[in-house]
Amino acid sequence: VKVGDNIEVVRFFHCYKRGVDRIFVDHPMFLERVWGKTASKIYGPKAGQDYLDNELRFSLFCQAALEAPRVLNLNCSKSFSGPYGEDVLFIANDWHTALIPCYLKSIYQSKGIYMNAKVAFCIHNISYQGRFSFSDFS
Repeated sequence: VKVGDNIEVVRFFHCYKRGVDRIFVDHPMFLERVWGKTASKIYGPKAGQDYLDNELRFSLFCQAALEAPRVLNLNCSKSFSGPYGEDVLFIANDWHTALIPCYLKSIYQSKGIYMNAKVAFCIHNISYQGRFSFSDFS
């Protein structure tokens, strides 16, 4: 996954339960600063303060989420096993995943990939908004 000028390798963890594939994305950028009970240290060193690289961390997460259905053998049902292909619904929860619909349209669908994919986006906590300068994404 491209993050800034670097290519980062992510790990995926997968479970199939009650007919639904659940995929978890792992990379040191997510939890390298977090120890013990996380409280608000996932977003910053203290409540109301973001880590300076949050836009990179969650960009990596969104890109990995979009790649997972293309590269993983999913759906452990008796009738199907393999990458999902084009018919995918991405469940995007809160600002951390807000780039998923943007990347889906600008990167994937502009190349004819995931043309039937959909995104369900929900906001569960207005306290953390993930506000970043537009120049951070150049």
